[in-house]
Formats: sequence, C-alpha cells, structure tokens
Amino acid sequence: MKEDKNKKQTNGNNEDAVFVSRIEPREIVKEMRESYLDYAMSVIVARALPDVRDGLKPVHRRILFAMHEIGLHHSARFRKSAAVVGEVLARYHPHGDVAVYDSMARMAQDFSLRYPLVHGQGNWGSIDGDPPAAMRYTEAKMSRISDEVLRDIEKETVDFAPNYDATVKEPKVLPSAIPQLLLNGTFGIAVGMASNIPPHNLNEVVDATIYMIDNSNAGMEDLLKIVKGPDFPTGGIIYNKKDIHNAYASGRGGVVCRGEAEIVEDEKGRNEIVITSIPYNVNKADLITKIADLVNEKKVDGIKDIRDESNKDGMRVVIELKQDSFPQNILNFLYKHTDLEKAFHFNMVALVDGLQPQTLSLKSIIDYFIKHREVVVERRTRFDLRKAEERAHILEGLKKALDHIDEVIKTIKASPNKEAAREKLILKFALSDRQAEAILEMKLQTLAGLERQKIEDELREKHKLIKELKALLSDPKKMREVIKDELLEIKQKYGDERRTKIFAKEAGLISYEDTIPETATIMVLTKGGYVKRLDPQVYKTQKRGGKGIIGLATKEEDAVEVFLTAGTHDSVLFFSDKGKSYKIKMYEIPEGTRTSRGKSVLNFLSLSSDEKITSVLALPKNGEQQYVVMATHKGVVKKVSATHFDDVRKSGIIAVKLQKDDSLGWASIVSLHDHLIFTTTHGQALRFKESDIREMGRGAGGVTGMKFRKDDELVDMNVISSKEKEAELFVISEHGFGKRTNVKQYRLQKRGGIGTKTAKVTVKTGKLVAAKIVYPEFEGAAAISKKGQVIKIPMAQIPSTGRQTQGVRIMRLDEGESVASIVCF
Repeated sequence: MKEDKNKKQTNGNNEDAVFVSRIEPREIVKEMRESYLDYAMSVIVARALPDVRDGLKPVHRRILFAMHEIGLHHSARFRKSAAVVGEVLARYHPHGDVAVYDSMARMAQDFSLRYPLVHGQGNWGSIDGDPPAAMRYTEAKMSRISDEVLRDIEKETVDFAPNYDATVKEPKVLPSAIPQLLLNGTFGIAVGMASNIPPHNLNEVVDATIYMIDNSNAGMEDLLKIVKGPDFPTGGIIYNKKDIHNAYASGRGGVVCRGEAEIVEDEKGRNEIVITSIPYNVNKADLITKIADLVNEKKVDGIKDIRDESNKDGMRVVIELKQDSFPQNILNFLYKHTDLEKAFHFNMVALVDGLQPQTLSLKSIIDYFIKHREVVVERRTRFDLRKAEERAHILEGLKKALDHIDEVIKTIKASPNKEAAREKLILKFALSDRQAEAILEMKLQTLAGLERQKIEDELREKHKLIKELKALLSDPKKMREVIKDELLEIKQKYGDERRTKIFAKEAGLISYEDTIPETATIMVLTKGGYVKRLDPQVYKTQKRGGKGIIGLATKEEDAVEVFLTAGTHDSVLFFSDKGKSYKIKMYEIPEGTRTSRGKSVLNFLSLSSDEKITSVLALPKNGEQQYVVMATHKGVVKKVSATHFDDVRKSGIIAVKLQKDDSLGWASIVSLHDHLIFTTTHGQALRFKESDIREMGRGAGGVTGMKFRKDDELVDMNVISSKEKEAELFVISEHGFGKRTNVKQYRLQKRGGIGTKTAKVTVKTGKLVAAKIVYPEFEGAAAISKKGQVIKIPMAQIPSTGRQTQGVRIMRLDEGESVASIVCF
C-alpha cells in the first residue's frame, strides 16, 4: 500500500512551501530481516573476510594501493604514517583512522605476519602487547615482498571500481603474484561467520602451488608431503599430523601448539626452564604474569624467579627453579595451566569471486590462487600484446617514412598546415592517423643512420615479442610455465627456513597427574576415617625403645588403621568392611602436616554411613599376571584377578560377597607362585601357596583360609614374594614388643589349618596387633600408636629370633596406650 500526500505549510516568512512525502508501510519483521541481511553482507564482503585471490581484506588492500599510488615502494623514502592513513581515509576507506592505523600496524609487525607487508620505522608495538606509537611519530613504506602483491597492477590485470564517493577508482582485487592468503593467514569476525587461517612458509606454499600446476589431480596427501603445516612467525611446536591433515582437508579443525621450552642447568648447576618461543598470538607479558600469579597463589611449587631476557636477537624467558623442585612436572603444569600450550583452530573461510564466503580446503585455496594468476597473466599478456602492436604500428609508419623521406619532406613543405600535411601523408603513403601523427612529430635526428637502425631493430624486436605473446595466449601450458617461473623467482628472493617445528605424534595431553611429581609418599588412614598424605622424611629415624614423635592429631578414641607407602601416581584401592572396593589416585589425597588430622575419607569415597575402610593397597603398574587376595576377620580368603579393578566406579564395586556377621579386613597383591601367611592375635601363623586358592569372580564369597582357636582372630595377612630368596615375618604386639623371624621357620601347609606358633604372647607383651613381611633391602620400620605417636627405627635394630620368643621392646608407650599398626620401608 502506498500513499502520496501533498501538504502546504506556511513558513515563518508567510511564504508557501510544498512538501511531498512518500509513506510506505512495511512489516517490521520483513524490514528487520532485509536490513540485517544487507548489513551482514556488507560486513562479510566489505570488511571482515579476505578474498581468496589476493588474501587481503578491503582495508589492507586499500592501504597497499594507497602506498603504491603515492610512490611508497620498498626503495622509496619513509613517510609519516599519518600521511598514509590520511590518503587511505580520504580516497578509499571512509572509516575511523584508528581502524586503518591498527590494520597498518599489524601489517608491519614481524610477530603478527610471517612476511610483513609494511616496513615500519619507529615503535610499532611488541609481542608483550605494547601498542604502536601514534601515527604522527611512526614512518612507513611498503616492504619488498609487497611489490609482488601489486606487481603489474598498471597493466589492466585487475578490475577497478569507483571509490565510495566516485571521485577515483580502486582495485577490486590485487594481482598478487604470491599466495598471500596462505603466507600470512588472516583472522576476521563477520556476522554469523568468522575466518582464522594460519600463516605458512613461502618455500612450502610455492612448491605446493607448482606441484598443483603440474598435477591438477593432486590429492591432499600429496600436498601435505610438501606443506608440513602452519609456520608461525613466533615459532613454537605443532603436534599431531593427523589433526593437521583433518584441518587442511575440511577447512576446520584444531591443532595443539606449544612454545619451545628446555630444561637446562645454569653455571651454578641449578635447573632452569628456558622458553625460546611461544604459541602464535600469545602475549608474552601476559604469559609471564600468569606464571607469576600461579606461583603467588601457590598453585605451582618449585619456581624461585622469572626473568625476561628477550632482546633483538630473540626471545628468552628464564624460569629459575628451586633446588628440590621437579623441573619436568613444573613444565607440564605450565603447559596445562598457561598459554604456553594453546590450540589454534582452523576456520579457512574466504570470499570466492569477491562475493561468496566459503570454507576452503588447502587444495581449494591453492587452486583458486592458480586460477587468479592465470587470469592476471592472461590480462597482462593481452595488455603487453596491445602495447607491442601499437608500438609496432608506429614503428612501421616511421620506417615507411624513412624509406621515402624526400617525398615525405616535400609533402609536408607543400602543405599549408599540420592538418593538411597529415591528410596528404595518409592518402599518399597509406598511413593511419597515428602513424601520420608520429611522422609529423619525428625529430630530425631520426634521419641519422644509427637512429634509423634503432627503429628497424626495435621493430624486429616488437614483431618477435608479438609472436611470442600470441603463442603464449594460444597455449595454456605456456601460460602455466610463466606462472611457475615467476613463483620460482619469488621463492629464490624471499624463501626462508621454517620457524615452527612439526611433530608427527600427538602432543601428550597434559593431565593433572602430569603436573604432580612422582615421589614416594605415605598415606595415613585412621579408624575414624581421616586420611592424609605425608612426605616420608617427616619421620626421623630413632633408636628402638624410644617414645617416638607425634605423627597424627586424632580425635579421642580414634586410632590409625592403615599406614601405606606408595608413589604419588599410583592408583589406590580402598576396601571396606562391607566387601566393597573404591579407587582414587594417591595424589588426590591432600597432603598434610605431621600433626594434622587429615580430611574425612568421605570427601573422596562414596561410603555409606555404617561403612568403614579396613584395607588399602596400591594397584600394580606392570603387566604381570597378578591377583588381589582378600581375607575376612573370620578367616575367609578370596583371589581375584587384578584386572577386575582397572575400572572402578565412583560409587564403588563389590569385591567379595560376605557371610553374615563377617567383614572384610585385608587385601593384598599376589603374583604367581607367591605364598600367603596369616597371623592371629594369639600368635599363630599359617603359611600356604596362593595356588591353593582358586581364582574367582568379583561376586564370589571365597573359601576358608585359616581356622582359629577360641577367642582368637586374624590380625594380618601378608604375601611372601617368590622372587625374594630371603624374607622375615616382623610382628609387633600391642604393648610395643617386636621381633623378626625367618619365614623358613614356618613350614608350608595347606589352607584351612590353625598354623604354628609365631610369637610368645603374654600379659607383658599383649596380643599381636600387626605382622609384616620384610626383606633384606628394607631399611627401617615405623610404628604408630592409637593416639598418633610414631617411631621410625632402623631394621637392623630389630632382633631376628625364633618363632617361640616374645621379642624386644620396640616402642615405649604411655599408660593406656597401645600400638595400632606398623609400616616398613
């Protein structure tokens, strides 16, 4: 619906004025849709995305063309950047000066572009994020390689269009003789789409382009043998060729990039991490600040100092480490928690034919560049041919005039004016207007013999050139040879070595475990369910008979249940009295101090309210056939393959089916041909083969392991390794008496018996509370009381005696105290 209205209004001077308005009602949804699409296409085509042919966005194209127009080639003198920005704004790019100058600055930064297109003088910013100086201070001109981007633009090789105010014309695309889109890459965010193309090495891209010219059916595998991957101006390392292949094939994908870092020793023998390159588009100052923050927040330990020793010769960030630090774990932590490792996400979107945005593969980008060069070379050849034919036409006229010079002079002298002379020459000698004009403008010096010879030689050269140009236009193969020759010339002039290293294998994914040093550690678990992790060094070695030191602050009536040594990276299995099993990593248990209580195990395991942990063991890492053997308080034993515990749910799994009124008390790892030894509170011990227990599934209930006399019960289950020639059974009673006995004194029996005497149990000694198998290489043992007293004594000070003895006092206890457990090192 359209409505026209004529309205008469009277102005302040009482003069009639007529206003004609045209109102056109439209649906707001339709109007918004069309207006937004127009805006989106304007951003996509005219601002944010590069053209696949010259690899440039409009602002970069206009900057280079403006510099070309004012003569700022690489051999020219520098000019103020403000002059260039002003030229770009006034003639081609009606946007903000900041946008133009920022774009120009990036073109001059050797850490942003692999092959900078602008040669800057002054402060153009830094990799630390420092902005460039104001445009009135800096100077610029085109870099040497930019001449290749504008090569032959004056030969009608590309189309021109009116600028924004139709006062001058600007190129729609540049004739670029280099595959600029791949060499320097690009990054742009449009409306509804974005582009992120990495930079590449010129030698590799040129070789790949030449290979495609020679082999139009080349596959991606062929190209990837030449183009190894991105080549960032900041260097770094890229991992996993499979990811690179996928990204190049589809135009989308991510590759892992890491900075180059090396662990070295300084002059004083101290370890340092030296970073010599960082991932692309990472701010070095921000990276250093992030590392410092991690140190201050105590999220990473072992870093003493950070120094930035970078200079004009290259990057060098030195991280000084403490004496007792773990350099590789610290480096792994930095990879995981900082931008020292960063993924680069390919999104190879560019404009095809200057209008249509497409996601392109590596092959497609090279193919479009070759087609662009074919068009440019053909248009250049036609231009050169036309100019050569025009010049040859003039030379033919001059030659004809020189052949009849006397008649030509006579004709000119007899003419009343120049126009008449031209007409007579045209009629008399069958010349064209241009030839006649050239003859009239011919200087007398041309009559000299040498000058005449020059015209004849030039004419022959032009005829030869015309023949060659026509042959070139008629033969596509020759056209491609010209493109190849020009690319090889560019490679020879600008080619350089790759900066970014490519590793074929996938980068080791840095897990939290990789940031934790792999060291020996002690885990303490109390009957009340409190757990903590300790450095073994916190327990100093003492002489036997001492009182020990406070090793744990426990609640009243709480006592230590488990004292386990393992590596920080070991998987730890927790077995509960209900016959269930849970698994966590040792490093997941928080590290505590010697006297701290620790944290409730409920923070890590999904235990029921009436469930308690009774046994803990470290899962084996090697590939041997090994089993988990479990024993209950009523002497039931069960053997299960250790592989059944590889995948344990957070909620736990059933480890053994228990009989009524029984509970799971112990679990250990056994190998083939090992022996088991059960020890009771009354000092009985039973030794039998692991093969006496048949392997069962996790849901089975087990078989009888040992029978007991009245009031006796199982106090410990141990494994005697078949790989060890010498072993002893170390027992300790509740009143602190202990001894060692060679296992050879325990005859091998069948499971299900009551065993033989292993210690003399009296009122003085109290019942046995723990029994452990020890080997000659064991250095010492630590005994811990129910109230947390710990004593660590050398194994040599614990006497080795017979089975029937009570042993010697290992630990002196306060009244009412008793030994809870022991651990051997």
